[in-house]
Amino acid sequence: MTLGIAPGIDFGGLSETGTVREENQDSIRVPDPSLPLERGLLWALADGMGGLSHGKLASSLALEVIYEEFYGAQNPIPRSLGKGIESANAKLLSRATGLGAARMGTTVTAAIVSGDRLHIGHVGDSRAYLIRQGRARCLTSDHTMVGDLVRMKVLSPDKVRSHAQRSILNRAVGLELFVRADILEFRIVSGDRVLLCSDGLWGSIEDEELGEIVRSRDDPDEASRELVDLALERGSDDNVSVIVLNINRTAPRIEEGTRPKGRERPNGRFGWLAALTKRGRSVII
Repeated sequence: MTLGIAPGIDFGGLSETGTVREENQDSIRVPDPSLPLERGLLWALADGMGGLSHGKLASSLALEVIYEEFYGAQNPIPRSLGKGIESANAKLLSRATGLGAARMGTTVTAAIVSGDRLHIGHVGDSRAYLIRQGRARCLTSDHTMVGDLVRMKVLSPDKVRSHAQRSILNRAVGLELFVRADILEFRIVSGDRVLLCSDGLWGSIEDEELGEIVRSRDDPDEASRELVDLALERGSDDNVSVIVLNINRTAPRIEEGTRPKGRERPNGRFGWLAALTKRGRSVII
């Protein structure tokens, strides 16, 4: 699918139950043309926790809340992402209580493209990758016991996929009264690819292979299909979900003190644009 607004982006996504699980507890969301897309383009992926009650409900409800927060408010993008995840956490806790469920949990990895910036909001062990010139770089950290071992340099990254405790989360949405999300910002350029995926996919496919498949397929739907098929062929024991973005062109970044020409600015509508120059974490790559 192609979005005919700046930046020019082709995207595709796919989520499948797989051959082991009885239910698909993953959810994916893409930009809705009925929403005010000039605010930014939001894609998101969530992996409901299969060992807990109502994993499918948790993943879909979390993404619904995040979209409502982002497109319904006028906060700076990093703040909107953080507040959206916090609101999703509160909603899941409340819904679990109403259903009499012990807990409802999910991972969340959300990506917003605005101008030449990619904003990531992340909790859990789904992942976001930036693929540039065929090289895949993981932008997110796994919030797992094994991820902690990698950050402490006790375990090398190439051992994560084969580790018996790879999927034991120590941070997720809906498990605790408060949640701490990683909010990141990166610069993107024309020709970049962005990949969001659940651990059912990256657990079966090496980073180098992810980069090669996405780089070699011009159609993001084809890339999504090939990635999911490969993960299932290799015996992934989980639901498998992916979103692929092809960044064909980027819009110029709007600097502080400017606003879109010919547009009104009622109640500070475009204040978030100026705040981009001052807030959030900027990683130039």
